[in-house]
Amino acid sequence: MRGDEVKKSFGASVKFWRNQLGISQEALADRADVHRTYVCDVEGGARNVSLETIERLAKALEISTASLFLNRPSKLTTSRFSQIVSLDELVEILVVEDNADDAAMTMRALKRAKIANHIQLVGDGAAALDFIFCKGKYSQRRLDDLPQMILLDLNLPKINGLEVLRRIKADQRTRSISIVVLTVSSRHQDAAECRRLGVNAYIAKPVDFQNFSEVIPKLNLQWGVLKPLSVVGATQ
Repeated sequence: MRGDEVKKSFGASVKFWRNQLGISQEALADRADVHRTYVCDVEGGARNVSLETIERLAKALEISTASLFLNRPSKLTTSRFSQIVSLDELVEILVVEDNADDAAMTMRALKRAKIANHIQLVGDGAAALDFIFCKGKYSQRRLDDLPQMILLDLNLPKINGLEVLRRIKADQRTRSISIVVLTVSSRHQDAAECRRLGVNAYIAKPVDFQNFSEVIPKLNLQWGVLKPLSVVGATQ
């Protein structure tokens, strides 16, 4: 999607949620602490919007940040994200991080982004593979109920992150999962191997709202984070 199309889509979403809330552009501008002409420009697709302003608009509209990036606002019939998005449509996010402090910061970044998805946290590579491939204590999971985004640390106990990545990408059932590597490593060998294996993006640790938000639009997922429509349709 081109930049102008993204702005128009975002503007249409803002207008939709404002109308659902039943407030004017002036009222939204006052709530978000921006000028009315700014809201008008946003809704008209004529503004580049900063992450800070996106947060303020979402708060003013009483919705999650995720909702502003839904690609289907015209099909929605209520003003509350939790009411209009089926749990079956939401992508499960798997966070694989052994450092308790880094894990806590990652979870806070996801919470601040108002991600509505179920988030599973595991602390080592073996547990990550068990969760993904439904083994061990996760044997009750269905293999077709895969996470569609994995935030993966490389420096993991039991099985390191690169080996976890190799096994995910080697299996036809899991190779399409979007993987974001969490790393403080600048070693060229790691970066080159990750690229070869098909990593979607990188986030420098510690994870915060800004670096997480910058990565999400690069993934083949709708912000929110929703399953691709083809996957949703196949489950109905």
